[in-house]
Amino acid sequence: MMILNCPLMVSVSNSYYKLSEAFLGISTFTLLYSMLLILKLIEIWLQDVESSRSFMDDIYSVETEKCLSALIQLKNSVIGSNKQKGNAIQQGVIPRLTQLLGDYEQPIDIRNETVIILGSLAKGTEDHIKELIKSDIVPLLLNCILSAEDNKFSENCLRCICSVFKSPSAPVHLIFQDQSIIAHLLSLIMYSISNQISITVILSTSIKTQKHQTMMWDEGAVFSLAALLSSHHTAVLMPTLSCLATLCHKNKPVAASVATASFGGKSVPDLLVTLMSRDKPTEMQLASAKCITYLYRADALSAEDPKILYKTLPILVYLCQDIYPWQERVEAAETLAYLTEVNVELQRLASISNHLITVLTTFVNYKGDSSLPIVKSEEIRKELVQAAFRVFASLGSNDEDIRKKIIESENLVHHIVNALDDSSTKVKLAAIRCLHSLSRSVQQLRTTFHDHSVWKPLMRLLENASDDILTVTSSTLCNLLLEFSPSKEPIVEAGAVDLLCNLTRRTDSALRLNGIWALMNMAFQAEQKIKTLILNNLGIDHIFRLLNDTEVNVVMKTLGLLRNLLCTKPHIDYIMNLHGSEIIKGVTMILDANHSSEVKEQALCILANIGDGDTAKDFIMNNDDILKKLQEYMTHHNVKLQVAAIFCISNLVWKEESGSTERQAKLKELGVVRLLQQLYVTNNTTLFDKVKTAMTQFSDP
Repeated sequence: MMILNCPLMVSVSNSYYKLSEAFLGISTFTLLYSMLLILKLIEIWLQDVESSRSFMDDIYSVETEKCLSALIQLKNSVIGSNKQKGNAIQQGVIPRLTQLLGDYEQPIDIRNETVIILGSLAKGTEDHIKELIKSDIVPLLLNCILSAEDNKFSENCLRCICSVFKSPSAPVHLIFQDQSIIAHLLSLIMYSISNQISITVILSTSIKTQKHQTMMWDEGAVFSLAALLSSHHTAVLMPTLSCLATLCHKNKPVAASVATASFGGKSVPDLLVTLMSRDKPTEMQLASAKCITYLYRADALSAEDPKILYKTLPILVYLCQDIYPWQERVEAAETLAYLTEVNVELQRLASISNHLITVLTTFVNYKGDSSLPIVKSEEIRKELVQAAFRVFASLGSNDEDIRKKIIESENLVHHIVNALDDSSTKVKLAAIRCLHSLSRSVQQLRTTFHDHSVWKPLMRLLENASDDILTVTSSTLCNLLLEFSPSKEPIVEAGAVDLLCNLTRRTDSALRLNGIWALMNMAFQAEQKIKTLILNNLGIDHIFRLLNDTEVNVVMKTLGLLRNLLCTKPHIDYIMNLHGSEIIKGVTMILDANHSSEVKEQALCILANIGDGDTAKDFIMNNDDILKKLQEYMTHHNVKLQVAAIFCISNLVWKEESGSTERQAKLKELGVVRLLQQLYVTNNTTLFDKVKTAMTQFSDP
């Protein structure tokens, strides 16, 4: 077909063709003719190269007209052709273009043509954009915009930056290097539709931190974006919605400002609801729903707001259906997961809306698309699975009935367990979060989790995984180590103590917390050998360090661990005989420090447990400082601390235990009975009962 359509073939007469064929034979003729064709093509190519070399040379000309003409030819050559873009870059044209662009003495026509060419190159491949970035094109363009007097030139510069910023390699941080850049960009936003598109893309791509959000807010970005929400152009609305969502994400002050801003007599939330109408493109509905979701999660809207209940949630659920493109389904599901993550009523409403759980099961069961390459199908599968697991994790975080529905979905647990070994970290993390949510069910821990031996892959993940995976995995193991979980024993036997003790030594406070929390659960009603194993691996010195941790939750769970270790008389006496002095020292430190009443209550409960031992009691009775503190907390203004202190006194003087008479006598001498008598007048029934119990243990005076 190439030969028949070639202009050269047309010039050959039919008679010549037939004659040649007759004398030379078909094969010989074809060979000769092909050679002639190749020579002609080479001739044409050499002409093109010579022509190209000619205008490329003229780009370096000092003559304005010649340079401008050459730039126009180059522009026409590279527009729409990645091959020509590559050729131009290989010929080293970028340095000359940046020189022309940065030369303020050049005529505006030349600088305009130059930036248009650079913008075209930026629309090429990732490698083309990287070459531009290496030439420091972004700071140059920003300087051009800041100093430009020609609006069309600024518009072209903005288009070029917009194209560059679509690359993950782009130096987006440069936008927020100076407040004046933000102010200037926002001052240009209403000049043209092109500016509106470019600037919103640039800003939404560049916002990475709360500081960036605040800089935008300070320059009045909220009001500019509110005005753009009334645009009739989809090309403007989509990046505007993206920018608005990024601006208020997890930023309460900015979100509050967005929620109260208005344009044309309509508030921003109302404008967003308008854009969620069913006559709008689905990607616009989705982007608007994301904005409302972020406003809600930043406390700018309530969960009971009709915009959430009757618009945002239903649209997100509806867009999860398989009639929509997979990208939209994934984004809808992930936004829905974020919307419902912290509110029980939204979780319940979503779970019964439009067969959502069944629809999400189709995400997990995605088998691929035969019309797509295998690699692409696998990419889609991972995205869908990850999104489904995230929604399941949110929906099942509080309600037992919802968890039951999720668990009963076809082969779901099997898919989750398999996903724990997925090559994608995101899929793996989503699967663990889903398990963590479902593991809050006592029933599922006793049945499904045990039947599928979920603990095995989780234990493997603890051995060498990234911190984010370790955090969620260890949180899940905390639940699997609860006393009623049948997985507790095999987890302990598989070496969990070593792994968890190692977590308590990590610099990440979340890992330390989960490690000590899991050990606390493991120690509850455990055999002495397990408690001894925990103590030996953790070490009393490290326990003391954890009691000094900067994170109060770590301190609380360490106290909880000690409380569970010091439980049942033989265990209490055994552990106190080994480490009694250090434990008393740690408890005293907590009571002396500036801790909350919740923390100090845990410390007093440990003393109460120690007081329940046979020989361990002596560590309290022989410590005048501790006895004095017990008396102080008996009259504390916090009732819980009073109750804990009096509970300890009751254990110390229990009549039926050996040596109770001597202990009662000492405490009477210290004035404990007098304090108890004063507390009889309390109106708190719990405190009254504890006082009454303690008083009945003392022998008659």
